[in-house]
Amino acid sequence: MLQVEDALAAVLSAAAGRRAAASASAAVPLLDALGLVLAEDVRAPDPLPPFRASVKDGYAVVASDGPGEYAVIAEARAGDDALGVVVTPGTVAYVTTGGPIPDGADAVVQVEDTEQVAAPPDGTKRVRISVRVAEGHDIRNVGCDIEKDLVVLKSGEHLGPAEIGLLATVGVTAVKAYRRPTIAVFSTGDELVQPDTATLSRGQIRDSNRAMLLAAAIQHKCKVVDLGIAKDTEVSLKELMDAALRSDADIILTSGGVSMGDRDLVKPCLAKMGKIYFDKIQMKPGKPLTFAEISTDDTARSSKTALAFGLPGNPVSCMVCFNLFVVPAIRLLSGWSNPHLQRVHVRLSHPLRADSHRPEFHRAVIRWVLDDGSGRPGYVAESTGQQASSRLLSMKSANALLEVPASGQTLAAGVSIQAIVIADITSPPLYKQPAATTTSLLPTHFVSSAKSMSTDVSQVAASQNAEVKVAILTVSDTVSSGAGPDRSGPRAVSVVNSSSEKLGGAVVVATAVVPDEVDQIKDVLVKWSDVDRVNLILTLGGTGFTPRDVTPEATKCVIEKEAPGLAFVMIQESLKVTPFAMLSRAASGIRGSTLIINMPGNPNAVAECMEALLPALKHAIKQLKGDKREKNPRHVPHADAAPVDQWERSFKAASSGGGCSCDP
Repeated sequence: MLQVEDALAAVLSAAAGRRAAASASAAVPLLDALGLVLAEDVRAPDPLPPFRASVKDGYAVVASDGPGEYAVIAEARAGDDALGVVVTPGTVAYVTTGGPIPDGADAVVQVEDTEQVAAPPDGTKRVRISVRVAEGHDIRNVGCDIEKDLVVLKSGEHLGPAEIGLLATVGVTAVKAYRRPTIAVFSTGDELVQPDTATLSRGQIRDSNRAMLLAAAIQHKCKVVDLGIAKDTEVSLKELMDAALRSDADIILTSGGVSMGDRDLVKPCLAKMGKIYFDKIQMKPGKPLTFAEISTDDTARSSKTALAFGLPGNPVSCMVCFNLFVVPAIRLLSGWSNPHLQRVHVRLSHPLRADSHRPEFHRAVIRWVLDDGSGRPGYVAESTGQQASSRLLSMKSANALLEVPASGQTLAAGVSIQAIVIADITSPPLYKQPAATTTSLLPTHFVSSAKSMSTDVSQVAASQNAEVKVAILTVSDTVSSGAGPDRSGPRAVSVVNSSSEKLGGAVVVATAVVPDEVDQIKDVLVKWSDVDRVNLILTLGGTGFTPRDVTPEATKCVIEKEAPGLAFVMIQESLKVTPFAMLSRAASGIRGSTLIINMPGNPNAVAECMEALLPALKHAIKQLKGDKREKNPRHVPHADAAPVDQWERSFKAASSGGGCSCDP
């Protein structure tokens, strides 16, 4: 079975090839372009403003004249070109906001700083100027907003209301944009009947997946083709697949018929019509997802191809797979440069049990609160209740999928976890779980405020009777930008949880992700050490040779004492797996009473290195906490110790640039 990120990479690679082969749409009328992605640069044909314009209602003056009483020789209003008007010293002209500045004037005095003067016998208008202004005051010069030939919008930008307004500003009424893909949808199964069926016979169910998928595709602004329900026969499936290709569909979505039953015929059908990229994924729910690229076999007509997703029949599995795999494909075909779904870190408002075998995408409602339980603003997550893949109620109101790593452990309330955003993050009514579905890990109601959670890291730990508070920092440009999942962080949480007793009662009280930036890494390390008083900080990644690997540099800036022996032990352990271990530059050390250890970014290497360090970490942390009773353990008699030359060889290998398996 493929990992989720590997399956998504295969989908995006196929979608990218299809987008490269398809040309962008012809010019689209301005309002029809709303929501599309621009396929070409747009330049301004002329400057904005095209003339010197007044910022305010007032008087165009010669700045050197200063305060005094002046004759008003003309008016220059918005829409009036003011041709022929020339302001000379001793005269002014009335101007309105946006109106042209007459020749000769070099500043504007706002009307609030003037006073009308009674007209003399000759009827000439006069005004008293009460302030002195600098040359250029309240004047927008030609091109100060937009210069001529400036690229105002670049290819790949999304066209929202402001962008539509900008296009109108520069006189563009039609633009070249990527078209939205066409999606053909049909369900499979002899048991399915139309949703409007009033009475169900024994063994029948109403087809909900098709309506759900059509609505989801429409929500993403796609053109849809509804092909109905296919029977569980090769002929029926092939007939609807051919109909989808004839409809010029870019993407074909089916639901059901992808498991291991004798009537699960979608995979064989797709295999006969094209190439299957994968048919199982290491995830829950959604394991039997099938993805293929298929084409027509009608040589008499031009060949047509499409991306085909054989989605699982269980409605929740179907919708989760749509969000994780189909939405990024839609985005890529629609011209998005970054098609990945947004990821955010959230704190759990209640305990959550992880599956033992597969990473789970747990449906949840996330909300932004002023205090997420750590004393800072952030997101909190509340489960939508019982998570059976057949129970569509678990998708109701869900705006996020919590990425719960496979560990079999219970994640405590207040733990930080990564979430994939699948809908607008608003503030919906809090979910109330029916009593009949309440489990020991899901409360009958959820907290109405993050204040119900712990208010800082130390309180989170205290609520779990933790002797040792552990924080885990993932350092990765990819993860922090949302372009990929955090695999190392959840693995480290799992390792710490499973080793809690060996560490003296350890609990992970904080996790975070930062890009490979020294200042951002330093800020988190200092706060966790000095403010939150965490006992142990594990950093993951950024210890290799690439220019962006700066975790050791950031760590050395904040530690007060080095602890090179820890890196030495990790080098020894990792060299058993790969010779590239020697390329790590990991650092370790102490800040106050906090131990900071740089670990590799590879999830397996994290587990290997933690296992090697466990015999000494409990002892080290007790010493840092000031336990006077914690003495150094007795030394092994020299006769039983490793030969000196063996240790010397290992140490020389480590000091030449050693590391762990491995980071880059």
